Amino acid sequence: MDLFSYDQSQNKKLAPLADRMRPRTLDEFIGQEAIVGNGRLLRRAIEADRLTSSIFWGPPGTGKTTLASIVANQTRSEFVKLNAVTSGVADVREVIKAAESRLSMYGRSTYLLLDECHRWSKAQSDSILPAIEAGVIRFIGSTTENPMIAMTPAIVSRCRLFRFEALTQKEVEKAILSAVSDTERGYGRQKVAVEDAALHHIASVANGDVRAALNALELAVLTTPMDADGISRITLAIAEESIQKPVVRFDESMLYDMLSAFCKSLRGSDSDAALAWFARMNYAGMDPRIIVRRVIAHASEDVGLANPQAMLQAVAAAQALEFIGMPEAKLPISQAIIAVCESPKSNSVVMAIDKAMEDAEKGGYQPVPIHLRDTHYKGHERINSGEGYKYAHDFPGHYVKQEYAPLEAKGMPYYLPGEEGFEQEIRKIRSERGIPNE
Repeated sequence: MDLFSYDQSQNKKLAPLADRMRPRTLDEFIGQEAIVGNGRLLRRAIEADRLTSSIFWGPPGTGKTTLASIVANQTRSEFVKLNAVTSGVADVREVIKAAESRLSMYGRSTYLLLDECHRWSKAQSDSILPAIEAGVIRFIGSTTENPMIAMTPAIVSRCRLFRFEALTQKEVEKAILSAVSDTERGYGRQKVAVEDAALHHIASVANGDVRAALNALELAVLTTPMDADGISRITLAIAEESIQKPVVRFDESMLYDMLSAFCKSLRGSDSDAALAWFARMNYAGMDPRIIVRRVIAHASEDVGLANPQAMLQAVAAAQALEFIGMPEAKLPISQAIIAVCESPKSNSVVMAIDKAMEDAEKGGYQPVPIHLRDTHYKGHERINSGEGYKYAHDFPGHYVKQEYAPLEAKGMPYYLPGEEGFEQEIRKIRSERGIPNE
């Protein structure tokens, strides 16, 4: 070996702990019991080398790429890896050409692992479809994004989807302990002692991401000197320094899921849950205007006239956000969130406008009734515009019964007040005026 020779074994030793500890077999694989547990479809397919085109999707650090590597180790087929960020159509065509040759000459299939597969454009996706359909390529996509949202339907429809979930704290702790005891790839040949409190802290803060946990362990070990007994003792204080903030996974799919949970908490009158989601979205860096817009929408959609004050609170929170900005605006926003949650609920407003819009979409508009027509211009009386209109303030209670609706409107009554909060008063007033509430 000369001075410039490349020593792969030495390079492997210098690799990050998370990479060195990557499971090599299904038995070493941690987590995802629902899809790769004993007897599960994905495990059987991998063991039989019969895995069809698939997409692995889920949060970072949950084993997507690792499982694809296990497939590569176990399969008798060729295994090619590309990254959607750096690979183009030309790279795909080259892989397909080699795969076709391999299949025709040796009857050997080819797996193509594509990391960050949601980054592929429609043109790139279309370039591989014929090869997938013909069985020339067995496609394995790996992504943190929801493929139903982020990927082209043509690719998704030809793949089986496997969803990876964040690992539990116990599973992350198992991975940490495995790295501490492993004599070949971990710290088994060193004297490393991890206190229980430190172990629990790293696993908890890693939030289901094994890679983050192992990176923290590696930092702790490398920066902790041995004591008089030759042991590197990882205490809680060292663990807290090694992994200081929870790992926040916040991709586009997660954004929609968190917003959905937030909105459903508003509707479900759960202030604590709504504040929890608000805090998480804020911590993850979501634009607070997005959150406030949802609060305003739900102040009408789910509260409406059961508590008209909820809308005022929501709009005031939006104004406060523009006026004082974050982080101070988190207080009026939280106040508006609680106001919407704790208000009596009614969806009568959204039901009313939905019915009115449905009626309007039918078309067939007739002329506006004469008594409702515009009278702001001189000479309106010559064409009888406005004739017969009754001015409500001229009558007792500032109300007079008369027809106001379009002649073609068929779906009324649109607004049917609920029985909660202020709408009880509205129902009473309408009943006195002979207006239907049901």
